[in-house]
Amino acid sequence: MEALPPVRNGGYRRASPCRGAGTPRRSRVPSFHQLLEQVEASTTALLTVECQQGVVGKGSALPELAAAASSSGALRNVARLVAAAHDAGVQVLHAVAEQRPDGRGSNRNARLFRAAARLPVQQHTGSAAVRIAPPIDVAPEDIVVRRLHGLSPLAGTDVDPILRNLGCRTLVVTGVSANVAVPNAVFDAVNLGYTAVVVADAIAGVPAEYTPAMIRNTLSLVATIATTDEVAACWKGPPRVRRA
Repeated sequence: MEALPPVRNGGYRRASPCRGAGTPRRSRVPSFHQLLEQVEASTTALLTVECQQGVVGKGSALPELAAAASSSGALRNVARLVAAAHDAGVQVLHAVAEQRPDGRGSNRNARLFRAAARLPVQQHTGSAAVRIAPPIDVAPEDIVVRRLHGLSPLAGTDVDPILRNLGCRTLVVTGVSANVAVPNAVFDAVNLGYTAVVVADAIAGVPAEYTPAMIRNTLSLVATIATTDEVAACWKGPPRVRRA
């Protein structure tokens, strides 16, 4: 991913590096301790967005997006965060977009959907395309939430009631794409009352330069922006008891 520019007034927010944990920066940038409080394991969930083989894997229907997720390190960083979440007892949810082979229940009301219907790889329910892509590990306690319609991992899905039943207040968002599904997830999370944390180096979009622009000009206005290292550092420590 293209390096993010220095923080400016009115620019994106990101957490202070761990080495500056004792001194919050000026302006609205949260300190490491503030991020630590936001992503406390018992009230936080990690969401991976469309990190499925048919989107970011080798057999992707969207090879340009898959290449961006791989070359930027975003996919690898998602895997790192999932592993850190597992170790810390943070609930992981995987949001998967799929459709029935007959297309029933899926959208046709936008160019994006009509173009996707013509792609050589289809995200059919039960196919390899809708399995979580390597190197992301799916643990037995992870929750996979599948949707047949729309653009958002939250709207019209089980994600919100699941989070509420788990007592989650913060949603850490990763995955693809920075163009569509990731901002939808962030906006919906904020509208539903959650604190959203976007992991800047664990999301990807096309073209590559669009991702930092989206973070800086849009997502930073509604979410805390952090890095994989920062969030993983918050989750380090002795293993914690996972919630039932």
